[in-house]
Amino acid sequence: MSDHPPSVGRRRFGHQIVRMTGRNTHQGHRAATPLELLFDLTFVVAFGQASDQFAHIVADGHVVPGIFAFGFAVLGIFLAWTNFSWFSSAYDTDDWLYRITTMVQMIGVVVFALGLPALFASLEEGQTVDNGVLVAGYVIMRVAMIVQWARVARDDPERRRTAIAYAGVIGIAQVGWVTLAVLHTSVLVFAIAAVVLTVLEVAGPRLAERKSSGTPWHPEHIAERYGLLAIVALGEGIFGTVAAVSVLVEDQGWSVEAVLVVVAGVGLTFGLWWNYFIVPSGPVLERRRERSFLWGWAHYFIYGSIVATGAGLHIAAYVLAGESEVGVFGAIVAVAVPVLIFSVTLFVLYGYLVREADPFHIILFAGTLLLLFAAIVLASAGATLGLCLMIVTLSPAVIVVGYEILGHKHEEAVLERVLKS
Repeated sequence: MSDHPPSVGRRRFGHQIVRMTGRNTHQGHRAATPLELLFDLTFVVAFGQASDQFAHIVADGHVVPGIFAFGFAVLGIFLAWTNFSWFSSAYDTDDWLYRITTMVQMIGVVVFALGLPALFASLEEGQTVDNGVLVAGYVIMRVAMIVQWARVARDDPERRRTAIAYAGVIGIAQVGWVTLAVLHTSVLVFAIAAVVLTVLEVAGPRLAERKSSGTPWHPEHIAERYGLLAIVALGEGIFGTVAAVSVLVEDQGWSVEAVLVVVAGVGLTFGLWWNYFIVPSGPVLERRRERSFLWGWAHYFIYGSIVATGAGLHIAAYVLAGESEVGVFGAIVAVAVPVLIFSVTLFVLYGYLVREADPFHIILFAGTLLLLFAAIVLASAGATLGLCLMIVTLSPAVIVVGYEILGHKHEEAVLERVLKS
């Protein structure tokens, strides 16, 4: 045994301030940090609030206001998370100031989540929009990001213009959101203004990145981060399953219907997880960084549909408890439509990344759609909730079985061509 003490390599003890000059984009084995995982926990709460509120408002029969409120809520959650995650992929110094600003953003997420019930209630009533608390939480998160970008502008001369552009766009957008909250506008005015501000929030990073060679985000790391948030969102499927089965067991005890709901809920969540991680995001982004923008924003529909699926299972619980106006048919539609959106988005996303249309994948996709349509038809014909949920559960299983039998060979060949191009 060597008499020398073990080497600690480049490990840094303590968390003194470090210059933000950017991470190595080709760093091997780059993984999510414990701080990033802690940050993600606040989004469990945010997604949970959005899902619960959406399920409640739809179960009461207010479908259109529910969809609008849910879409806006998920958009705010998504914008906050993506801005932090791309920044941390490029500039995570893990010094004490970086940690404190992250904690401030976590506080903002919690405040945002606490403001969701008021937003949903105001949209359900159809009068002025109550988004004051929600905006306060969002602004807290975004101001913390302005501080981070100011550090980059100071420490990274090569990307100073990019950092200033990011900070400027974020600042302008926050003025807009605060103004919108203070005015207590009607739903129509709120919708129009929200679209304008969202375009600014979405276009800002695209324009800022063009001010330099681009921020040094890490492809494999960012793909892992998006996958981790997908898992966080999938937790709503498990929560929805527990809610539905709890109602059944409390009213009727354990039955065939209860078992079917358990299998369907967990199986559906598992199937969506399996489907998501079939897409070779990391390797393609490593080779084609320019495809990251649309890839990233497509995840708004991925996460929204996953959380909405969990909300659909919550709606099923309301139906089983006799506390919903939508019935079995409405509950199945509330589950099947989000799964459909998820499947369509994932199918398009795969084609966009690899730039090929595989006939075999089209067949699998068609099989998925057929099963979702069959579940809705069965529900309209009076089939039980458990049976219809089982049919919905089989829809992502079509992709899983096809991929494991033959699809993985197709993907391997396609990925080889993409990485060589």
